[in-house]
Amino acid sequence: MPLKLLIEFADTSDDFSDALVVFAGEKLSFGKAAKSLDKTLDGQLRAAAEVAGFKGESKRHIDVLAPPARPGARIFVAGVGDSANTDPNGWTSVGGRALGLLGQARTQSASILVDVETEDLAETAADIAMGALLRHYAFDKFKTDAGKKKKTKDDEDRKAPKLERLTIHVAKPDKAEKAFAARRAIAEGVALARDLVNEPANTLGPIEFAAECEKLTDLGVEVEILDVPALEKLGMRSLLAVAQGSDRPARVAVMQWNGAKGGAKSKGKAAKPLCFIGKGVVFDTGGISIKPAGGMEDMKGDMGGAACVTGLMAALAGRKATVNAVGIVGLVENMPSARAQRPGDIVETMSGQTVEVINTDAEGRLVLCDLLHYARERFEPRFMINLATLTGAIIVALGKEYAGMFSNDDKLSGHLSEAGEAVSEKVWRMPLANAYDKMINTPNADMKNVGGRSAGSITAAQFLQRFVGDTPWVHLDVAGVAMASGKTDISRTWASGWGVRLLDELTAKRYES
Repeated sequence: MPLKLLIEFADTSDDFSDALVVFAGEKLSFGKAAKSLDKTLDGQLRAAAEVAGFKGESKRHIDVLAPPARPGARIFVAGVGDSANTDPNGWTSVGGRALGLLGQARTQSASILVDVETEDLAETAADIAMGALLRHYAFDKFKTDAGKKKKTKDDEDRKAPKLERLTIHVAKPDKAEKAFAARRAIAEGVALARDLVNEPANTLGPIEFAAECEKLTDLGVEVEILDVPALEKLGMRSLLAVAQGSDRPARVAVMQWNGAKGGAKSKGKAAKPLCFIGKGVVFDTGGISIKPAGGMEDMKGDMGGAACVTGLMAALAGRKATVNAVGIVGLVENMPSARAQRPGDIVETMSGQTVEVINTDAEGRLVLCDLLHYARERFEPRFMINLATLTGAIIVALGKEYAGMFSNDDKLSGHLSEAGEAVSEKVWRMPLANAYDKMINTPNADMKNVGGRSAGSITAAQFLQRFVGDTPWVHLDVAGVAMASGKTDISRTWASGWGVRLLDELTAKRYES
């Protein structure tokens, strides 16, 4: 679903909407425009703050209703603390909190006045606008009023006026609007990832997901969809083994954005693409090793890695990133049936290595191993980063605050950690070692797909590492952050869209020409 909030930029001298957010720093410090507004209101903002004991502390606010000079207005004074020390992502969070306040006004139009103390006000205004846009996202396509016998608060909320237009008032609005253009493209990519994860599996199978990938051609992305005969010809037997229990055939989508100077024909180091690979299990029952019923509905989100890669490709194309990038997603459904693979089966991967399937619920790595080999052989990329909701064990280890990061390259993993800190999509590096690798050895094949109860996330990563060769590589286990990760200032939905901003930040800061 497209983002439904129209964001405009205007000068601070323009008229404000009757629903307005004004920012205050420490010791109740106002910017020039906010001081002028308070003067127009006969000091009502400062007076209300003093009565409430509000001094501009971060994450606090006051609500000024119908001041005498503007009887129809509702003005929120939001604290930002010492704005000079606010981290870059902090302003995005400020924008999300501001949008949350404006939602209380139940109005179709609103304003945010941005005249805070910062190094680049236009960039700050753009960050605030992005945070508001991300906060505004809602997945409500299946909500209706049909069959309602009793009115509930949710029904009333849905019928209340929805915010449709947000005006950001800032000095040099043209500059802020230009800075926001790229951020809007990133937000659209996050929204696409959220939509895909939120969509129920009965309406989003491998074919439907592939069709969503094909829509990126409108942005200039080259999209190739590999069907079952094509996958059989390539030898992706491991991926196909996961899909064989479902009536819904597998698909692999290969998305290419050639934004470097010279495009696909660029020379030298820049010609080699960055490669992002996503696990796209549209629903995971566990197969023959079936999961417990409780909470299985969440397995519609087991394609969070593929959703992130698709959203990232949309973001890179939308903002015309000056880089060559490839996104590859493996789309399957893991179901139990008379055709499903069994524990004890041995499959030959595209690389020629064989795998004994001990547990059919450890299926994501069987999808990714073929994709990693395919990406390495076809594209010879500068690096490969794969994302997967791979193990519950990573949630036990890290909770929902960090994604688990496994890597064979210190430089790449360091850059990814820095990007995570910058956008508050944090990663925590986990170990890889020969002792863990031995845990997936088996006398019956080259390896088995699980290594036992201990170190489950690590042995899964060791499995994947056997397919990457010398290519710089990172595996991100996003089971704790891609879905059901909790509400934040910029996300109020079950699907977070985690990873789009992280990987876009990495690309923009380290790899664009």
